[in-house]
Amino acid sequence: MITKTNIFYDLILSIPIFLWVLFITQFLSKWVSNFAIKKGYPKDSATYFGRKIIHIFASGVVALLLPFFFKEPLTPFLMAILLAVYTYLPHRMSRLFDWFQVKENIHEVNFCLMWGIVVFIGWFFDKSFWLGVIPALFMSFGDGITGIVRNLRYQKRTKAWEGSLAMLFTCILIGLKMGWAGIVAAIFATIFEKFEFIDDNISIPIVSFLVLLFFFIFYPQLAISIW
Repeated sequence: MITKTNIFYDLILSIPIFLWVLFITQFLSKWVSNFAIKKGYPKDSATYFGRKIIHIFASGVVALLLPFFFKEPLTPFLMAILLAVYTYLPHRMSRLFDWFQVKENIHEVNFCLMWGIVVFIGWFFDKSFWLGVIPALFMSFGDGITGIVRNLRYQKRTKAWEGSLAMLFTCILIGLKMGWAGIVAAIFATIFEKFEFIDDNISIPIVSFLVLLFFFIFYPQLAISIW
């Protein structure tokens, strides 16, 4: 329930979480990117590693905390908007965090926005948060793993099949939380991640959320957790 008490509780809880996210974006991601460069990876490839570290250890970890600790969706949504602004301003001011940002796109901004939107909307259908969290986890862990697998082999951004298999396996494990519906959503998320014409930070959460919502409303018996 969205009450002043619950919002206050979640805001207090958000302080250490927000500091964690800043640590990942400003220090761990930067260290990984620099380490990759020292190991001979091209700058673009190293930047891609830095971005995927944020996917997994910032947004993924935070998304996992929501069903267990948060009481309402407004605070996570506002956090996501704040992070979207935080990642957009360097583009606006031409002062990129170049260990995870590139001037050619603002995909990390889309990531923050979509994370917040699916979590926020999902809560109004499922107060446990899982309906919105699972698409966020697909985008965080699934897309994070696929990027790392591909980057390790090809040292560049690509849509190679090895990454797709890694993503499918990861997303199915996550999707089991919503049973067969989660498995179907994992398959759709993996398919749409391959498409180049749209940022997968938009396609993955939207498509997987709509699939899960369809089952949640019309076939709830297929959206029961398997683990």
